[in-house]
Amino acid sequence: MSTYAIGDVQGCFKPLMHLLEKLNFNPKQDTLWFVGDLVNRGPDSLNTLRFIKDLKNKAICVLGNHDLHLLALHFGVSNLTSEDTVGDILSAPDREELINWLQQQPLVHYDPILNYTMVHAGFAPMWSLEQALTLANEVSTALKSTEASEYLRHMYGNAPNLWNDQLQGFIRIRVITNYLTRIRFCDQAGHLDLKTKDLNCPANFYPWFLVPGRKTATQNIIFGHWASLQGRSTHPHAFALDTGAVWGKELTAMCLETKAKFSVKN
Repeated sequence: MSTYAIGDVQGCFKPLMHLLEKLNFNPKQDTLWFVGDLVNRGPDSLNTLRFIKDLKNKAICVLGNHDLHLLALHFGVSNLTSEDTVGDILSAPDREELINWLQQQPLVHYDPILNYTMVHAGFAPMWSLEQALTLANEVSTALKSTEASEYLRHMYGNAPNLWNDQLQGFIRIRVITNYLTRIRFCDQAGHLDLKTKDLNCPANFYPWFLVPGRKTATQNIIFGHWASLQGRSTHPHAFALDTGAVWGKELTAMCLETKAKFSVKN
């Protein structure tokens, strides 16, 4: 019995199948963790989403920014762009079933037995794990509620760029979402830089997992979102798994029990 965490699939269904072959994945014994961004930009988002959904309790997923974008498209509060490749989902006969399943997925997953936490992008430096789980649940509650479309309508935007416990309403939910699904760099106070996507760290900023004094620094954290890291986090308790499959590079999995990594080229 093994548990494998898998980086951003983004609709790259064939590489996912090749990776599972390489892992000798047995759905009766093994469990898969997905770090979010199951869909979009890749060629086969529909079959990717169907396959992961059909794994039932053998798949544990957290939502990424592209998954949330799909939900926004479904609710009609955002528009398809030339870069989006989720039209097959939006026109599928099982669209409602797939979207409803996606809405039920959390933004953070914590397993106290395996001693791992999974999030799509990362955490604010001032959050403890307990607080991060509580705040992630606020977003999940909004997504599952009758106000889901309003949350998704207000989700987009880079401001405010700093967490404050006094934030309220959809602004509060937006900031939580940005930390959990979009963070790469922030400063020691927790200000977000949501524009830089490569490895050129802005002055006085850090990769989120290297911020001095980060409250979750001793937690084992699995994350994706940042393809340019190529799986290198330089922190002993932070495990980067997005290795750019959708950009023609690799799809990567890590066995949680052994920390061994496995990759296939796309």
